[in-house]
Amino acid sequence: MGEDMKIGIDISQIVYGSGVSFYTKELAKNLLRVDRENSYVIFGGSLRRKNELEGFTKTLNGNFSTKFFPLPPSLLDLIWNRIHIGEIERLIGDVDVFHSSDWSQPPTRAFKVTTVHDLSALIYPFLTPRKIFEVQNRRLLRVKEEIDKVIVPSEATKKDLVAFGVAEEKIRVIYEAAGEDYYPRNQEEISNVLRRYALRGKYILSVGVGGRKNTERLIKAFELASAGQDIKLVFVGRPSGKIRAGRGLIFLGQVPERDLPILFSGGQVFVYPSLYEGFGLPVLQALTCGTPVVTSDVSSLPEVGGDAAVYVDPTQVASIAEGIRKALRGRLGLINKGFVQAKKFSWEKTATETLKVYEEAKK
Repeated sequence: MGEDMKIGIDISQIVYGSGVSFYTKELAKNLLRVDRENSYVIFGGSLRRKNELEGFTKTLNGNFSTKFFPLPPSLLDLIWNRIHIGEIERLIGDVDVFHSSDWSQPPTRAFKVTTVHDLSALIYPFLTPRKIFEVQNRRLLRVKEEIDKVIVPSEATKKDLVAFGVAEEKIRVIYEAAGEDYYPRNQEEISNVLRRYALRGKYILSVGVGGRKNTERLIKAFELASAGQDIKLVFVGRPSGKIRAGRGLIFLGQVPERDLPILFSGGQVFVYPSLYEGFGLPVLQALTCGTPVVTSDVSSLPEVGGDAAVYVDPTQVASIAEGIRKALRGRLGLINKGFVQAKKFSWEKTATETLKVYEEAKK
């Protein structure tokens, strides 16, 4: 292999509007910025949303070509994860490195890299749709057997992967970052967006709705912490399962990505009492926007929040309520600590460290 490499990256998951989508977009964009030596083949498969994949690559600059196919994820899971046939080279040509998505693991002759964002599907199977559990389980078998290097976003996820039987020497911890759109917004910008959502007065923000996000306990904790106060609890995200309505609760559903930094900036406090996270990107996004954070003292969350967050026991409603009260009382100090903590993370650093993993193919 010569000095320059040809690197294939599967970006199929960018269409889902999830944390994994955000990671994939930012990684591709920043790899092309920092890497002036190697060439990239941006690959994607989608039956109905191929035009979104193509649209994203039109925003990129750098040394790359694209290969997109009308292939649904369910078919790729069948061919690559179950039957495990059809080398990726047949679709994208020869590459030295192939960075697979978190959904499917194609056979390839290249140096194999993948990112495992978290093991929530396997650790909390009863909170995971059966199809996703089965896909992740099959893929993990391929990761154990075939992958040369596994990127994870935290030491906590590395520990989880080792517990599930992945060799420790294959794992590389590379933190994610908030993204260039995340910074404190001015009052005019905040007011314009809040008006659009008919949000008035003070609010606490939470991102993600459902079992693993610990929504039911958060609602009970909010009711305790907000007694006698004129403040609302605003949720962003599509509910998974039935969530009870209540006084002072507002569910915005899925919101456009461009509105999120503004909703963070307008919040008094961001509360994220998740039971488990592989990284916990919203915590970092909140800190970057100057919003005090209350989050769980479990999994990866203390790695992201550092000494800038208020930590709670996510299994105890009283602990979450006290965390909310503490953050509301000490907003200014937490905001300043948050800016210091957020500076430790950048997508340029994420891309540079990922490139070092690709370069292990030359050893």
